[in-house]
Amino acid sequence: MDGTFRKHLENYEGSLIIGVAGDSGSGKSTFTRSISNLLGDDLVSFFSLDDYHTEDRETRKRTGHIPLDPKINNLKLAAQHLRELRKGNAVIKPVYNHHTGKFDPEEVFEPKKIVIVEGLHTLYDELRKYMDLKIYVDPSREVKWKWKIKRDVEERGYSEEEVWKEIRIREPYYKRYIDFQKIYADVVIKIDQSRFILEDSYNVEIIMKTLEFPLSGIDMHLNLSSLINTSQRPMGMFYRDDYYYNKKVSRIGFDGFIPRSAIEELERKIMEYTGFEDNYIIENSEYINGIQIAQLMVAWYFTEMMSNIFREISGLS
Repeated sequence: MDGTFRKHLENYEGSLIIGVAGDSGSGKSTFTRSISNLLGDDLVSFFSLDDYHTEDRETRKRTGHIPLDPKINNLKLAAQHLRELRKGNAVIKPVYNHHTGKFDPEEVFEPKKIVIVEGLHTLYDELRKYMDLKIYVDPSREVKWKWKIKRDVEERGYSEEEVWKEIRIREPYYKRYIDFQKIYADVVIKIDQSRFILEDSYNVEIIMKTLEFPLSGIDMHLNLSSLINTSQRPMGMFYRDDYYYNKKVSRIGFDGFIPRSAIEELERKIMEYTGFEDNYIIENSEYINGIQIAQLMVAWYFTEMMSNIFREISGLS
């Protein structure tokens, strides 16, 4: 390729914003890592909406409030900051420290060409209008709880008993304030336990809003020969067109492990098209699971949406 995609991105006036919503511990960053891997740290920055909590951990213990309630978050300030980031302007933002449970001094945030926004309320009314790509990560309760316990105990200093207590309190708030956001997403990633009961394997469904514009020509290539002849581990997959909350979508499902050789051509074509051939999308391994397939699909979907934005700017649509 001639590097047109990369040139468009580097010359873009302002910043493009990718919003990722989902519950705490749902693995939101996993599904944007593919974009960061593809484009590189020089073009991608991460922006956490957790910093816009209005109460620290000690205060929440006294008040009984939890961060899933949007009233305990300064979404108005977050919206003001996203508006400036979209223009490419720096903002002075709050910083919430998950290790201490306190607020650190404010810091200057300089947006790069891609800003990935993660948080509990990313697709709320005040915020989603600033998103160029909207993603919702939707693991089952069993998967989400397992991930949350592991993270909060190992990384945030909670005891397992404390995490379970918080989970029981949080669940009604999750259903009321967080779950509904998926109706606004361009991509919903549903994750459940693998039907094959394999370690590090998940039953993953990617629900992608149908793209109503000309595609770039990146083929969704799957090497069936490699899939059939080299796979020595159980796997399952499906595809169908459907409607999801009144939107026309494509549903793609994967379970078990797929030989990496079956999807290498798609990964290579995405990298060639974007001009980032020296980078990578998913970690190198002989087999990949459904979550890694979802990462690749997110990278493909992102590439198609950005290509359309660049076409519109150039007056070619």
